Amino acid sequence: MLTVEKIGGTSMSQFGDCLHNIIRRNRTEENMYNRIFVVSAYNNVTNWLLEHKKTGEPGVYSKFLHNEEYETALDDLSGKLLAINQELVPIGLNLSEANSFITYRIQQAKTYLSSMYQVLASGYVEKSSIYLAAREILASIGEAHSAWNSVNILNNYGINATFIDLCGFNDNEPLTIDERIHKAFQGIDFSKTLCVATGYTKGTEGIMRAFDRGYSEVTFSKIAVDVKADEAIIHKEFHLSSADPKLVGKDKSIPVGKTNYIIADQLADVGMEAIHPKAAKPLELAGIKIRIKNTFEPDHPGTIISNDYVSPEPKVEIVSGTDKVIAFEVHDPLMVGEVGYDLKLMQIMEKHKVSYILKSTNANSITMVVWDNHHVHQMLKEMKNLVYQLTVKPVSIVCAMGTNIAHPGFLYRAAKALSDNKINIECFGQSLKQVNMQFVIARDRYADAVIALNNALCLNN
Repeated sequence: MLTVEKIGGTSMSQFGDCLHNIIRRNRTEENMYNRIFVVSAYNNVTNWLLEHKKTGEPGVYSKFLHNEEYETALDDLSGKLLAINQELVPIGLNLSEANSFITYRIQQAKTYLSSMYQVLASGYVEKSSIYLAAREILASIGEAHSAWNSVNILNNYGINATFIDLCGFNDNEPLTIDERIHKAFQGIDFSKTLCVATGYTKGTEGIMRAFDRGYSEVTFSKIAVDVKADEAIIHKEFHLSSADPKLVGKDKSIPVGKTNYIIADQLADVGMEAIHPKAAKPLELAGIKIRIKNTFEPDHPGTIISNDYVSPEPKVEIVSGTDKVIAFEVHDPLMVGEVGYDLKLMQIMEKHKVSYILKSTNANSITMVVWDNHHVHQMLKEMKNLVYQLTVKPVSIVCAMGTNIAHPGFLYRAAKALSDNKINIECFGQSLKQVNMQFVIARDRYADAVIALNNALCLNN
């Protein structure tokens, strides 16, 4: 059985646990192999290289973008990566070799960025493509660092491990992402070596251009499809559970045993990614099951995500959502009966690259829930000048999801749970597919709503 396994950044930063709980656990020389590991950068490294994913705090890329001291920023980054190396010495890293590798890789990046800067200064090229290329180069450093270190540690434990460097730093082959992955794994006998691949893959289409910060899961997905894996496993620092244990308490958060790709998409839509939606699709189409496992509870079987799973009994499997959204409502007395009124709204949203999570309408109003970010606020400024009346409100969205909830009573129980806790439903959405009930509520009641719905729907299934 061949598996492709993704290890996230938080888990990688506790590599001793990964070694004990994932790589070596219950393994002998006979069953050590037939596994490919795709690794993320250590925790926070990609934030230092690009920008902080949640706060937007600038990294090295921002320095390059604004013609600031990016080389000094790279030197500072190098110091942080060398410090990470030092922390890994007790679990088997060869420090001098590891430091030489990452120091050289950063020096290569400096050389590339310096050349790009000179080309930019000439004024003969379109800037955006150069900036995107710089972002690709910087992003790749983190995964090269963690993957090389992992192979070095494994080899020092007597495990035959192979470093699969998909970053393309040392070649100028015009390969697509798929072509580079296919070439890298050709001719490898997986029964005799444990492959560790970088979560970043260089390709002519640009993996950052296409997928931005979800690129490591896309690499993982494409590798699994290319090698025809029997199972794709994602190791995270938590279980896929009925609700966030930080909100409802660990004792009231139930790990989900099985679900399907439709529910995985619903989760991704509200920011709780079991797997990046663009990474899930190739696996879904190839019929490869995903297993989500908790790195720190290795004996738990985890969650299986498959194409065809439907719960044998009606139940809500997951309550999730976000309090980082806003609802905007366009009201127009002339909307009633007008065909295609919302087309102009969608054109404005497309222009600003804004997609909606929920859309609800009545005779003369259209309400949409979108992420609360800079792009949305720019879009709303333009929209305000083009519609009769625009109302904007910060809100939360809480969702009750399940593969088998198309039965009478679930909506009643959910609405009653919110009502009993004096939480008003500002807006509601559910499609004919009936896999996701979406409740828009006041932003400051998000945690209360998750607790209420989890208690009423998941604990009392």
